[in-house]
Amino acid sequence: MDPKSGKDVPNLWTPELLMIKAIVEPLAGVKFNSVLLNYYRDGNDSVAWHSDNEKALGTHPTIASVTFGQVRSFDIRNKNNHSEKYSVRLEHGSLLLMKGDLQTKWDHRIAKSNKVMKPRLNLTFRVVV
Repeated sequence: MDPKSGKDVPNLWTPELLMIKAIVEPLAGVKFNSVLLNYYRDGNDSVAWHSDNEKALGTHPTIASVTFGQVRSFDIRNKNNHSEKYSVRLEHGSLLLMKGDLQTKWDHRIAKSNKVMKPRLNLTFRVVV
């Protein structure tokens, strides 16, 4: 927020983010214009079941998720049949691509954990239309 105008001002891309973006874009086949950073301090930090279905992302967004730090499980479940679910271990330096019908047919989350965990940073690259 710009204190003078009271309007939201987008942050500029840092050299580090531009470097990661340059690696991710050819793998995803997408030119991203936005990135969201999620910081998980420990196993108590989580994100509940959801899908990234904001209108600003379009109908079938491609989202590239890059993980740094603590390994965490990324869970997905079918919106119409919650017993159909899968879990993927997101390792340090891993890239997870979410695309196609994933946001319309599936929910995802990072669950809380009782295990002792170190911090995790997650970058989700997106195209905001």
